[in-house]
Amino acid sequence: MKQYQVDLDPNKLLGYGIPLSGRGRENQGEQRRCRRQNVRGRDDRILRARPRLHHRALQDIENIPLKVDNGTPIYVKNVGTVHLGGDIRRGVAELDGKGETVGGIVVMRYGENALNVIDGLKKKFEAIKGSLPPGVKIVPTYDRSTLIRNSISTLQRKLIEESIVVALVCVVFLWHLRSAFVAIITLPIAIILSFLPMLRLGLTSNIMSLGGIAIAIGAMVDSAIIMVENAHKFLEHFREKHGREPNGQERVATVIAAAKASGARSFSRSS
Repeated sequence: MKQYQVDLDPNKLLGYGIPLSGRGRENQGEQRRCRRQNVRGRDDRILRARPRLHHRALQDIENIPLKVDNGTPIYVKNVGTVHLGGDIRRGVAELDGKGETVGGIVVMRYGENALNVIDGLKKKFEAIKGSLPPGVKIVPTYDRSTLIRNSISTLQRKLIEESIVVALVCVVFLWHLRSAFVAIITLPIAIILSFLPMLRLGLTSNIMSLGGIAIAIGAMVDSAIIMVENAHKFLEHFREKHGREPNGQERVATVIAAAKASGARSFSRSS
């Protein structure tokens, strides 16, 4: 875009006693908006004014009076250089250091599922790939779906690992295979129950929730092993006391008593 640009010299402005903030008051008009960048350190300011320029020639801008000093007018050409130029670039993007490119960011609406949005974008990119000009292609630079899928994979792997460890501990130390299944079944059921309220409330899982569940698996495994071991102790005491194996109702009552006892101790330790 063609522009008439004025490069002001701060030293000349200081020498003539002309403040930069007041340079546009004498040139206000209605025909053209001028814009220029003023950078001070990390501050980036845009100066705007509407000068009264009918012919829009360089000489017209150079001969604009800014002030009168002892009867001598001070013109724009005395404090800066006027020239033609293009619009100022506000930034530049590069890809892998191979040259300039055009970048964009997809903003997801609040409450949307990130994985579904990313999959929809990939399908859209494939649909418009054939209509792009020669040599133009869409290159994803940051894809959150990889992070999401890796997080889900980590949760699944930890769940399987914890289940195997619990099964081995129960089998090796208790020599009881059915007790191992009690702890193994507890883990996936607890995780499913944690996701049900989120599903009912319309909340999607994120890295924090998945990480919290992965950490909580360890606490659930500890509690499951403690309760299974305590149940075995109560059943052993029953055999020593009565000299026989408990029947169905007695076994259920003994296991419930063991769970209450271990649960009460765990609660008192945590509190």
